[in-house]
Amino acid sequence: MSVRKMTTIALIAATYVVLTYTFAPLSYNYIQFRVSEVLTVLPFITPLAVPGLFIGVILSNLNSPFGIYDILFGSLSTLIAAWLTTKMPNKWLAPLPPVIVNAVIIGTLLGTIGNIGVSIPWAMLYVGIGELGVCYILGIPFLYIMERIRHLIPKQ
Repeated sequence: MSVRKMTTIALIAATYVVLTYTFAPLSYNYIQFRVSEVLTVLPFITPLAVPGLFIGVILSNLNSPFGIYDILFGSLSTLIAAWLTTKMPNKWLAPLPPVIVNAVIIGTLLGTIGNIGVSIPWAMLYVGIGELGVCYILGIPFLYIMERIRHLIPKQ
């Protein structure tokens, strides 16, 4: 793997971590508006975003109040969603996998072990709404910007 590709992966991971920690009060509750999730549209542009997001989530969730469960299941949900995003046929569908996968997996996690007093379906709804907001309201404009500079981003 080239240095340029490894740098791209590391930059995506680092950006995810910085955004998560910067907006930490919004990043770790059952009603989440994790600003760093805007980066989940990047696999539509380059598959190098898949490992970058996976690593970024692992590092970000080291600070999660849900501990090892969030590290494992949060990272797994991001890996699945990022891979599915690479398969999306157009930019309007690119934010959909993170919304659905995180709503189901993280919603189940929070509803099960989160001790938040909310049932799994409600936790899924709350996580899904937060993801929908970030991935579509912020993600689509971000995707337009990234498409304009696509030539600067390594493909694989």
